[in-house]
Parts: sequence; structure tokens; C-alpha cells
Amino acid sequence: MATFSRLLLSGSTSGKPIPVAANATPGTVLHLAVAGSSAFDEVYVFASNVTASAATLYVQWGGTTDPGDMLVKNYSIGANSGPVPVAVGQVVNGAVTVMAFCTAASAINVTGWVNRIS
Repeated sequence: MATFSRLLLSGSTSGKPIPVAANATPGTVLHLAVAGSSAFDEVYVFASNVTASAATLYVQWGGTTDPGDMLVKNYSIGANSGPVPVAVGQVVNGAVTVMAFCTAASAINVTGWVNRIS
């Protein structure tokens, strides 16, 4: 029988938002997935723009190759936005790193969680 555990994104401190400081690849680390192939991380990511200008978000899913490792590319997030869903249950494992960068450093904050299934 599978076990489900809700975890914070590993890039977060105590559930606080992760400022996307990187403005180019490689991005700011949001989450490092569980190692191996017998367990999975179901990842939920929400992005909010905390500035007065729109910003463009990119989310890298396990690497930096464009377009192969891009989960989100050129996604415009409006000024002063509330949380917008970016990843809604995509599954990773094998110590894959989920990263993000945006056109304006620290304009976007990311929050979310992981359901670890083992």
C-alpha cells in the first residue's frame, strides 16, 4: 500500500515563499525530488508577481535544455498578482531538480508543496 506525505518545497524555508532570484538559466532551485525510482514527488507550484510590472516566468523541470526541460516557458504573470497555478501535480523522482527564472530578478515568488508517494 502506498504512503502519502505532504512536504514543503525543498527550496522553501518553513513554507515561506521562494523569491525567483535568477533571471537566466540555470534557475533558482524550487525543489529537489526524491532520489531513486520507487517513490515519487507530486509537485504543486504557484507563482505570484510581487512587483508593479508584469514578469515572464520560466520553469525548468530536471535540466536546462530548451525546450526539452521546460515545463513553463515565456509565461507572463501580471503585476501584483495573487498565486497562479504553474505545476498542478506533475510527478518527478530520481533526484530531479525543479528550477525557475524570470525576466526581472525577484519579481516572482513561488509557493507550493509536494505529495511524496512511497
